[in-house]
Amino acid sequence: MIKIVKNPIKEKIILGIDPGTSVMGYGLILVKGNTYTVMEFGVIHLKKYSDHALKLKKIFDKISYIIDTHGPDSMALEAPFYGQNVQSMLKLGRAQGVAMAAALAKEVSITEYSPKKVKQSVTGNGNASKEQVAEMLKSLLNFDEIPKLLDATDALAVALCHHFHDGRIQTKGRSGGWKSFINENPDRIKK
Repeated sequence: MIKIVKNPIKEKIILGIDPGTSVMGYGLILVKGNTYTVMEFGVIHLKKYSDHALKLKKIFDKISYIIDTHGPDSMALEAPFYGQNVQSMLKLGRAQGVAMAAALAKEVSITEYSPKKVKQSVTGNGNASKEQVAEMLKSLLNFDEIPKLLDATDALAVALCHHFHDGRIQTKGRSGGWKSFINENPDRIKK
């Protein structure tokens, strides 16, 4: 007798990060097949630390703790947008790098998305406001109350964006271009 076994629904946990040096948002979603639910979301408060190096240590420690506690399969980050203040950009890049290092130390894969791509993926409008993103997430993920600090919902949006784009042809990170695509996807090249 042949026994037919259906493919079990694969579960995965995605950690979304909205990098910041005063407040860093994080959000975890659980994906089962085509359904997704919120596991946890919140912010890491960093304003109380005046020393930038101490802020970076707190980011590393908290992201490491979240990864140890929830065991995400992947981490998605919002890429920093370019602003006028070079010092702010440098600090934001360091914060993002430390969050990435925490994931890499735990062998969690990382993907980066532009703010416009995140908004487009969640609301259909790449120019949506933080409030519009939060309202859409409240509807999609069925949570009761929008938090005061929208960095938390921004992080959930990054996680959901990653779910929507996971497995699609794309370049990871910020390198881009065909050379990067070929290096990241050697199995897709026909000879």
